Amino acid sequence: MNEKTQAALVSIILPLYKSKKYVRQTLESVQDQTHSNFEVVVVDDGSPDDSADLVESMQDRRFRIFRRPNTGSCRARNFGIEQARGDFIAFIDHDDLWLPEKLEKHLEHLERSPEVGLSYGPSKLIDENGDSIGFYQTGQLTDVTPRLVLCRNPIGNGSTPLIRRQMMNEVRYEAERGGKVEAFYFNDECVNWEDIELWIRMLVLTNWGMEGIPDCLTLYRITPGGITDKPEQKQEAFENGMTIVSRYAPDLIKEHGPAGRAYHLRYLARRMILSRESRKSIAYAHRALGAWPKILVEDPSRTVVTLLVAYLQLVLPGSIYQALETFAFKRKAKRQMALVG
Repeated sequence: MNEKTQAALVSIILPLYKSKKYVRQTLESVQDQTHSNFEVVVVDDGSPDDSADLVESMQDRRFRIFRRPNTGSCRARNFGIEQARGDFIAFIDHDDLWLPEKLEKHLEHLERSPEVGLSYGPSKLIDENGDSIGFYQTGQLTDVTPRLVLCRNPIGNGSTPLIRRQMMNEVRYEAERGGKVEAFYFNDECVNWEDIELWIRMLVLTNWGMEGIPDCLTLYRITPGGITDKPEQKQEAFENGMTIVSRYAPDLIKEHGPAGRAYHLRYLARRMILSRESRKSIAYAHRALGAWPKILVEDPSRTVVTLLVAYLQLVLPGSIYQALETFAFKRKAKRQMALVG
């Protein structure tokens, strides 16, 4: 890494809302970074607990704390970006963790690849206690297109990427909220799909590329509830997001919207399998095939396996299904571990 990159200031945006349980551990993982020239822009989004006080008690001068009324995570992150002073922007959610070389590795990647504006990598999934659950979020690392993000989102989650500030600036816009004009990067009309919408907008409206590195440097926490409780809300968020993308990329949605919808419905089907909702899983899998039958040709193995497992879960005795699932999970974990090293 050259001297300029070593000296680069990275601005890390961290919104707080009911964050007290995990935020200290999250920030300690940031403090452990081998690239130490960073600031953490902490945005207390009207949190009802004393998360911000806890951050303040850590007494790190690199932590800049801003307190504001609750407006939601999109606007909190947008506010944080506006306060950022660095040439590179990263985001970390209050319950996720980074490994020590996270920033250093992504900065080295961006130094090697001047045409790349966003660097990302795989994430290891952890549980409430911070223990590995044996799986990873992995995605295609090169040839990232708007279609790929729409269908497969290789970036995975919002705590993964490191982004050049210049790339962020090129998608900045202003809009009025509550009688005031605010700067926007994440679209607050795109709740629960705001990350994907931003990645697509970056690829469509700028000349920057996106590329991943194979190093697994983010620990992404999975907590109870979420998508398995209200999958249809997730599908509504996806449909709303496609409507918003169609405003500036109508040809993308016209050509690839059906494929994107099919992949998202299949994703919901797989999530329903994990929550033992076999009938819902079957319904979502069939909706995926109805939305875009070519998913069977483009990604046959995962599509067929999703349907097969959903039906097996429905008809097999619980003990037999559990044994098969355990065997399959071990094989999948072993394959993923080989991919991420």
